[in-house]
Amino acid sequence: MIKCNNWPIAVCTWSLGSDFDTLDSLRQQTNLSCVHLALSPALAEDGQNYIEQVQKQNWDITATMIDFPQEDYSTLQSIKATGGIVPDQHWQDNKKKVFDAVDITAGLNVKYLSLHFGFLDISDDKSVGEFTERTKILADRAAQNNVQLLMETGQESANHLRDFLERINHPALAVNFDPANMILYDKGDPIEAVRILAPWIKHVHIKDALRTQTPGTWGAEVPWGSGQVSPDDFLNVLKQAGYTGSLAVEREAGDKRFEDIKLAVLRLCEYSG
Repeated sequence: MIKCNNWPIAVCTWSLGSDFDTLDSLRQQTNLSCVHLALSPALAEDGQNYIEQVQKQNWDITATMIDFPQEDYSTLQSIKATGGIVPDQHWQDNKKKVFDAVDITAGLNVKYLSLHFGFLDISDDKSVGEFTERTKILADRAAQNNVQLLMETGQESANHLRDFLERINHPALAVNFDPANMILYDKGDPIEAVRILAPWIKHVHIKDALRTQTPGTWGAEVPWGSGQVSPDDFLNVLKQAGYTGSLAVEREAGDKRFEDIKLAVLRLCEYSG
């Protein structure tokens, strides 16, 4: 297992299309042995075959992850309308998907399941109430299976997410911190966000980005160390916060993802903070 400052380094399987041959090639070239595992293939018709492949690969799974089929990331407006557990017309299907993912996560003896819950609209009391109720339902199911749900950062400010977590105060609810998402969604400074959310951060994505110059539009994801996250400052603040989890490299853009992931792993291994 390769590490950065005693943090195990992993790769997000969906960054490489959950292609086990490609993942194995990455392992051979980098000595990676950990993955943040996408579960949507496990919920498909041939899902059991996917789980069997995962088990044969003998990866260390730092966390699992699910997304939702209705999500439209083409614009900030479209993902706000379609993201996570917010859309009423998809709630029942998505609740079942999360329940099933919790069961699979527990069956794999994995502690964490991450997802984008959707935009937390603090300006609308009715929306916040529904969001809170649905989150509690999912977190209760996770708690029954000794799993923690991780809310991925970015779709609200760190202050708003902290306020929500303090208010709901659920033991099965924590944070998967993605510094690039804070930039991509233009929701604040990732370094300061770590300080605000430190008590809840259980898992971290290694991803970099450039902030948009046009408010209301996406920023741009770039290779780790090429954007505005400031890798050493970010890792330093994790260390100062007492973070003890894993670092999972995620790359969702570009046409050289394999090479970009290898570069991120190399740069993490060079960290000497």
